[in-house]
Amino acid sequence: KLTNERKEVDRGWSTWNLAMGSQELYDWLDQEPQLFRPGDVDYVHSVERISRMSNVISINGGVEVDLMGQVSAESIGLKQFSGVGGQVDFIRGVAMSENGKAIIAMPSLARKKDGTTVSKIVPYLEEGEAGTTSRNDVDYIVTEYGIARMKGHSLKERAANLIRIAHPDFRDALGQEYERRFHEPWCCGDDGKALELPR
Repeated sequence: KLTNERKEVDRGWSTWNLAMGSQELYDWLDQEPQLFRPGDVDYVHSVERISRMSNVISINGGVEVDLMGQVSAESIGLKQFSGVGGQVDFIRGVAMSENGKAIIAMPSLARKKDGTTVSKIVPYLEEGEAGTTSRNDVDYIVTEYGIARMKGHSLKERAANLIRIAHPDFRDALGQEYERRFHEPWCCGDDGKALELPR
C-alpha cells in the first residue's frame, strides 16, 4: 500500500536500518530492491534528513512518563531495559518537519509479575531512571484513554492533560499530586474527554 511517491527525500523508497521478522520478510526485502533503501544509523536517524520531509509522523514507546512530560524509555529505575534507539533523533527531526507530529504511544498501565498493576503515568520518574526524551522535546502522549498535547502548555496544563489519559484506577492519586504541586483542586473536567490530535 505504501508507494513513498510523495517523499521529498528517498522518493519511491522505504528507508530502513533494521529488519526483524520471518524468512518471508527477508525474502521480500531481497526480491524487491527497488522498494527498499537500506541505510546505516547515521543516515536513517539523521535529524537533518528527517526534517527535510513534510508530514512525518514518529511513533515511539515509553516505560514511564512523569507529570511534566519527561519520558523514560530505557530503564526501570536503575535497571537498564533497552537502548535509546532513534527516539530522540526522530522526535527532533519531526519537530522541524512541516506538519510533523511526534507521538509517544503506550498503555496506561503495566502488569507486574505478581499480577499487580502500576501506572505508566507517574508523578516523578523513579530515582536513577534514565530520562530519554526531555519535557522540552515531547509533543503528544497517547494511551488507550486519549491524547495529551505537551508542547505549548504550562506544567499545570501538561499534568492535567496527562491525568486525563491515565488509567482510571490511578487518576485520584495523580490528582492528589496535582493538588499538592499546584495548590488548587484537581478536576478532570465535566466531560472528561481527552484532547484530540489536530489534523
